[in-house]
Amino acid sequence: MKNWKVYILIIVVWIISELLFYYYLHFFVAPFVWLAIILFLITLSIRNIIKVYRNKSNSQIFKIRIYKAIIALSLLGLTFYKANYIPNVIIEKVDWNVFFYKRNQIVEKVKNGELKPNVSWNNWVCQLPFEFPIISNSGNDIGIRKNENNGKYTIHFWVFRNFLDNPSTYFVYTEDEDDIKAFEEEIKKNPKENWKLEENWYRIYGD
Repeated sequence: MKNWKVYILIIVVWIISELLFYYYLHFFVAPFVWLAIILFLITLSIRNIIKVYRNKSNSQIFKIRIYKAIIALSLLGLTFYKANYIPNVIIEKVDWNVFFYKRNQIVEKVKNGELKPNVSWNNWVCQLPFEFPIISNSGNDIGIRKNENNGKYTIHFWVFRNFLDNPSTYFVYTEDEDDIKAFEEEIKKNPKENWKLEENWYRIYGD
């Protein structure tokens, strides 16, 4: 059991890191933390593969090293962005269902004028008050856009806030007919990344 304590700890830390990536890590910091995790897992994988080769003659140690190498390589694969889809999609589904009521509360506060864009660096981001849980990831900001022609709001909650020019992913609430039409078109073009969640709610990639 002593041989496995470190690996149990590594798995626990990896799970916590996935949750931190999804909810808390600032989008400027996340790539560097991700790179550090990748380098650590690559080093761990190589170390175990070398020890597997060196302990071929000792069946007990050989089996232990095989299992440890599998754990390290599995975590490495799951951490890469394309494979990382698996843990992220699970967290995203849980997040949507758990915080649906809270997001609706925030939508009502926007529509009532209690929440408005409040940052100096652009005219649509609102930093939520501290008492809200993390319902918009990587900063707990939301995007508020109002159609001045019809007074309807479109409100963006970040699911994944990407770095530099790469697209982000959002849960979006809108009553604006123009945006609804645009989102429906996005769903037709790329239904794997875009879909309707509930009435007036969409999951949109790259908007």
